[in-house]
Amino acid sequence: MSYLQTTHDVYKEAALTPDIGLCCTTNPIWELPGLKIPKIMQEMNYGCGSTVNARDLTNHPKTLYVGVGGGMELLQFSYFSRQKGGVIGIDVVDEMLEASQKNFKEAEVLNPWFKSEFVELKKGDALNLPVADNSIDVAAQNCLFNIFKAEDLKRAIKEMYRVLKPHGRLVMSDPTCEQLMNETLRNDERLRALCLSGSLPIKDYVKALTDVGFGTIEIRARKPYRILDPKNYPTEELIYIESIEIAAIKDPVLPDGPCIFTGKAAIYFGKDDFFDDQKGHVLVKNQPLAICDKTARQLKDLKRNDIYISESTYHYDGGGCC
Repeated sequence: MSYLQTTHDVYKEAALTPDIGLCCTTNPIWELPGLKIPKIMQEMNYGCGSTVNARDLTNHPKTLYVGVGGGMELLQFSYFSRQKGGVIGIDVVDEMLEASQKNFKEAEVLNPWFKSEFVELKKGDALNLPVADNSIDVAAQNCLFNIFKAEDLKRAIKEMYRVLKPHGRLVMSDPTCEQLMNETLRNDERLRALCLSGSLPIKDYVKALTDVGFGTIEIRARKPYRILDPKNYPTEELIYIESIEIAAIKDPVLPDGPCIFTGKAAIYFGKDDFFDDQKGHVLVKNQPLAICDKTARQLKDLKRNDIYISESTYHYDGGGCC
């Protein structure tokens, strides 16, 4: 049995018998005016963060969500689009698609603005998306890509890149791990399906995105997630796993490399009102400016004693140098 078949079976069972906290921490439940999340959607909430961000969802975007779960994030995306077929949900598990469709009927009762026709559910998988090229404004996945092994991960990211419009964005939440995991953990198909043993270091996760061609990467949040301990897992040391929320934007990769935002900022505190590096970065005195890691390196290379560069906070909410 392949690890993908194990994953299929785990989530088939989760669709038939909702399992609170099956593999992941609970997504934030957006408290938006007029939005009510059915309890069953919350119980089938198999994600490790949120992919729903209001600044991604202006002007009624065409949205794709892969791995539908109980439909909660599909409902949240629909809140912003409110149009027939404005959101596409794709899943390889028939039972999960059926459960989501049923949950949308309950959502209609709780939300007078919502219609099930706002969401188009399709059978398919992340490695072969049944979606046209350059047709999606915002694509999203939550706690899915960490399950894939290297070649499948590359293929899944390529598929997301293919379907996005130019300057479209891929918004994701996945577990990450900076420690080296032993081969027993890595090869345990069930632990991989449960969003544990497939976790990559952040730099490897980001590289997988930029290698495919995403020119801008935003790390929006980094949070504690899980501990794998020797008493309960095949490991001789404690393994600390985090989750990150990240957006990859289909911008061209610049000649000097992609722009990767990890939450750094620059503060100019010199004698003038501002500093202009003549490369498109203007630092107003004592006003922090969010900068990508590439710009941070360039400013450090100037060796000025009146510019402070912060460490990465792994939190970025827009604006800044690029």
